[in-house]
Amino acid sequence: MSKSRPSLHLSKVKQTPSTTSLVHFSPKLEEMKRVFDKFDTNKDGKISKEEYKSAMKMMSSGGGNTKSYEVDDAFQAADTNGDGFINFDEFMRVQSLEGGVNSTDIKSAFKAFDLDGDGKISAEELLQVQRMLGEKCSLESCKKMVRGVDANGDGLIDMDEFVTMMTRTMKLV
Repeated sequence: MSKSRPSLHLSKVKQTPSTTSLVHFSPKLEEMKRVFDKFDTNKDGKISKEEYKSAMKMMSSGGGNTKSYEVDDAFQAADTNGDGFINFDEFMRVQSLEGGVNSTDIKSAFKAFDLDGDGKISAEELLQVQRMLGEKCSLESCKKMVRGVDANGDGLIDMDEFVTMMTRTMKLV
């Protein structure tokens, strides 16, 4: 396994003046490919509606409330060629139309990792979510990730630290 962090890091690109509380981030291509691959559970190079629904359900289990018709509409909008699947080009087009990942997406991701809902992410929670996503990760490597962004030294990642982590390019030392 390579010594890269799981697909949690994004590079801050721009903040538009018209979005005071909505900061846009544009993830790197290889990061988006990893996200696409997580959705594409059968590894056939395309995301089926079932795979998409499954991924949305997993992401909304962190406190969101995604309705079935919203998922269907989002899938249909992304499937621009109408073949019943979302290929990587379609996936990237949706990301570019939406301006990348916004602060609401980051907050939703935080909630998905904060399994006990206490407002902090522990190394154990990080490990559990990484395993649910199919990542091979040890508790010690999760502890290192937490230490890498734990600005206040409490051994946990709070929302501010998570936002900082998600909005900078992270490199493993």
